Amino acid sequence: MCGIVGYIGHRDAYPVILKGLQRLEYRGYDSAGIALYDGLEIKLSKTKGKVADLELKFSQQIEPKGSLGIGHTRWATHGIPNDTNSHPHFSNSGDLVIIHNGIIENYEALKQELIKRGYHFSSDTDTEVLINLIEDIQKNNGLKLGKAVQVALNQVIGAYAIAVFDIKKPNEIVAARLGSPLAIGVGEGEFFIASDASPFLEYTNNAVYLEDEEMAIISLHNPLNIRKIKDDRLVSPYVQELKINLEQIEKGGYDHFMLKEIFEQPHAIKDTYRGRLLTDEGIIKMAGIEDHMAKFLNANRIIIVACGTSWHAGLVAEYIIEELVRVPVEVEYASEFRYRNPVIDNSDVVIAISQSGETADTLAAIKLAKEKGAFVFGVCNVVGSSISRETDAGAYTHAGPEIGVASTKAFTTQITVLTLIALRLAKAKGTISNTDFRAHLVELEMIPKKVEEVLKSETLTKEIAAIYKDVSNFLYLGRGFNFPVALEGALKLKEISYIHAEGYPAAEMKHGPIALIDENMPIAVIATKYGHYEKVVSNIQEIKSRKGKIIAVVTKGDTQVKGIADHVIEIPETIELLSPLLTTIPLQLLSYHIAVMLDKNVDQPRNLAKSVTVE
Repeated sequence: MCGIVGYIGHRDAYPVILKGLQRLEYRGYDSAGIALYDGLEIKLSKTKGKVADLELKFSQQIEPKGSLGIGHTRWATHGIPNDTNSHPHFSNSGDLVIIHNGIIENYEALKQELIKRGYHFSSDTDTEVLINLIEDIQKNNGLKLGKAVQVALNQVIGAYAIAVFDIKKPNEIVAARLGSPLAIGVGEGEFFIASDASPFLEYTNNAVYLEDEEMAIISLHNPLNIRKIKDDRLVSPYVQELKINLEQIEKGGYDHFMLKEIFEQPHAIKDTYRGRLLTDEGIIKMAGIEDHMAKFLNANRIIIVACGTSWHAGLVAEYIIEELVRVPVEVEYASEFRYRNPVIDNSDVVIAISQSGETADTLAAIKLAKEKGAFVFGVCNVVGSSISRETDAGAYTHAGPEIGVASTKAFTTQITVLTLIALRLAKAKGTISNTDFRAHLVELEMIPKKVEEVLKSETLTKEIAAIYKDVSNFLYLGRGFNFPVALEGALKLKEISYIHAEGYPAAEMKHGPIALIDENMPIAVIATKYGHYEKVVSNIQEIKSRKGKIIAVVTKGDTQVKGIADHVIEIPETIELLSPLLTTIPLQLLSYHIAVMLDKNVDQPRNLAKSVTVE
């Protein structure tokens, strides 16, 4: 949500920043802007709309020169999306320039105080308040920019990732973060600033990730200076070597990132279990579990906290963990968990799931759980992310960069990790036989090939999409392990096609949704061979008797459902608890093709952001 890019060095800053903003478009935004300093004056252009609109505006108005610059994609919080509210923002003197992700909660009180001191404001943003607060502190106390930023941030309440520069000191940028990610790329005689590493991958593979409540004074003439905002304590920069490459964040011949990521799932699942699933040896090896086995085995219950697609993966994990490990599992929306007073103590294990590792509500839930003494285990995809640093232990999913806002490979790789955890705990606890354990290992290892087989149904799902692309409503039904897949299928359709869709347990259809069914209502039903198959068949017959249109996902070779459904998509046979890894694929493809046929922006759906770093 929102994106920051900054550059200081020997290159022309404009192409670096522009390309960086393009790579951050997946985060979600409604306006964009760039400020460059050429040694004489600041060149500023910003606009409501897309980065492409900004590029056109810049080229028509300004010669983009300068080796110092900052850029921003904004997702509106305070103030409507328009040119004025877009970032960057100036201080009243015009000397200081800022870009900001996050929310300053006490901005209104600060604004009123600054107005009393003679400051005026042209935008409705909290960010313009912050830059003028920094200027006021700098001017009245004779402070350098870095110290003024530090003093100001100790007066604000909220979340932020910021980059600020002062035209009186054009060889320096000050950056800081609290609750919103910020990475610093370290090159030869140059530095890059970004919300994640993607904007500077082609220039350097060395990055420093700021921790919460840290600020960096980035200077061309001095070593990187990182300090704690509260107490001014000096922090030694930890430079990480980036493991992702440029090819991973390009489309690779696909029309959309989402389609590329759907087809990357066989490889992503394999990467996720590689080195952990040792079928020949009959073991699962996960350091994060092995080192804390007692915490898991002695837990009274496991609480899973997550949002969106990650919450659906958590629901699948609830079924899997309770089935295999025989320990109670609760799945909580992180956004609700953080705002109530949950009954939780040091006998509980909390598993926090997030693709980005930066989800604000999930981070807040982690902090709450730790305050109450729980052991917190993280499952995320982004190395060095906030959740990976905040949790007591964890496991990465190794899905590779996921650029499409609607998560696909994140979902299946999260389920893969959580399945590995469940199997390892079940083995340690003795709640699974050796024969069943080995059978599960063998079958999990075969899942990537079976996903490849399901992906061959793309042509069929495209034909089905063409039939139903103009409907107003969709219903998704599943039972047991596949009920969360029904929820996820409905979410995918809503996210990218804007068609209203709901997911339900199939048995709940009679308790309300059946009233909606008529000849215009398509219903996607997950009706695999195992898992209450006969009950689901009965649900399908009830739908057909009311003229509903059935799109069924069935096990290969099924004849009963095939005889009554309007459309059938087959998946290979597998163990029931692994079936969500297969059944979700046709639903992803169906949503994708419907959205494409409706000419929607599949990778950047309206109002959505990839990483929700504010409430």
